[in-house]
Amino acid sequence: RACDRAGSVSVRRQRRRRRRSSAATMSGDGSKQKANDEKGHDVRTTNILAARAVADTVRTSLGPKGMDKMIQDPKGEVIISNDGATILAQMKLVHPTAKMMAELSKAQDVEAGDGTTSVVVIAGALLGAAERLLSKGIHPQTITEAFLLASDKAEEVLTDMSIPVDLANREQLLQSATTSLNSKVVSQNAELLAPIAVDAVLKVIDP
Repeated sequence: RACDRAGSVSVRRQRRRRRRSSAATMSGDGSKQKANDEKGHDVRTTNILAARAVADTVRTSLGPKGMDKMIQDPKGEVIISNDGATILAQMKLVHPTAKMMAELSKAQDVEAGDGTTSVVVIAGALLGAAERLLSKGIHPQTITEAFLLASDKAEEVLTDMSIPVDLANREQLLQSATTSLNSKVVSQNAELLAPIAVDAVLKVIDP
């Protein structure tokens, strides 16, 4: 009987050790997962702040009421511009996400030739909205999927409200040219320059 009691006590001790070991392992895994989640959250927050800082820099140069930026390079040369791509190209950006915003503006310039400031400001606004959603505990993948759905819907709405451009309609072309020049340095001379630009294009296009 003494042997049986000793054996049962030994078995119970082994079970207790296993339970403690299992609990310690689960606690360690939980702490590691929590640390990884916090690290991921910090990285996302830092990236969003860097991108929004770039967007805030060019925001004040957007639109007809936008202000020009005066930039001085290390050689002492001064550049005055309200073009987003030009401003970002002159900035010495270090953070990878900030550099991505500059590349975004450059890609917009290559693709469309305009909207270099708008695309950066919109990206900054979207990241600000994403930051608020993340703070509510929404998963980043869910936010990404929602943005893709919103992009498709926005494209659909813009297509429906768009007005086709008739190259034979000179007045319509003049309105478009004047609107484009209103946000430039030469906005005061838009009515003089718009007909020159339109007539020059009409002479070289292939109808």
